[in-house]
Amino acid sequence: MNIILLGPPGAGKGTQAELLVANRGMVQLSTGDMLRAEKNAGTDLGNRIKTVMDAGELVSDEIVSSLIDENLKRLRPDQGVIFDGYPRTAAQAGSLDELLAANGRKLDRVVELEVDEDALVERIVGRYTCAKCGAGYHDKFKQPKVAGTCDVCGSHDFKRRADDNEETVRTRMAEYRGKTAPIIPIYEARGILIRVDGMADIDHVSAAIAAALDE
Repeated sequence: MNIILLGPPGAGKGTQAELLVANRGMVQLSTGDMLRAEKNAGTDLGNRIKTVMDAGELVSDEIVSSLIDENLKRLRPDQGVIFDGYPRTAAQAGSLDELLAANGRKLDRVVELEVDEDALVERIVGRYTCAKCGAGYHDKFKQPKVAGTCDVCGSHDFKRRADDNEETVRTRMAEYRGKTAPIIPIYEARGILIRVDGMADIDHVSAAIAAALDE
């Protein structure tokens, strides 16, 4: 199957994509990961990406489409694909349809992880990790058993992502609502949109996605 995972930053798309890769042998095509990998590979396309990114500019839809096309061509026909971070706009949604058709594929499902914005802000702003081993914690939901000491490695050093603050999170959510949310009716009209409660625990979200894909 070829699917899109939609939802604002922090909704859990990356986690659910990892589970689909592990449980179903699907391939995750994350725009950010693909751009970095191609840039580091030093291909002609990678050099174009490097020039744009080094200049601090946004990578064009044309380059992203070329990148997705290249990655689709590398896959076996029986490998399902998860699109994460693409499409973000109506124009990109149209481009994806064309790319899939050119590679003998079609879009089967679009899974939207629905979230409560205030609760999601609380989830993101409160998270932090062990600076040594990367174990994850949260101010409210998952504190170390011994305050100030990592449960996994015993380190006393912790860190937070610089962009895990309320202002940045709400800005990213507003951008999602403004640019990406308008593509949802496109897929709803086709009857391939599935809405899942992204605020449920990971196992419940995973089970709901699995049930939707197996319909």
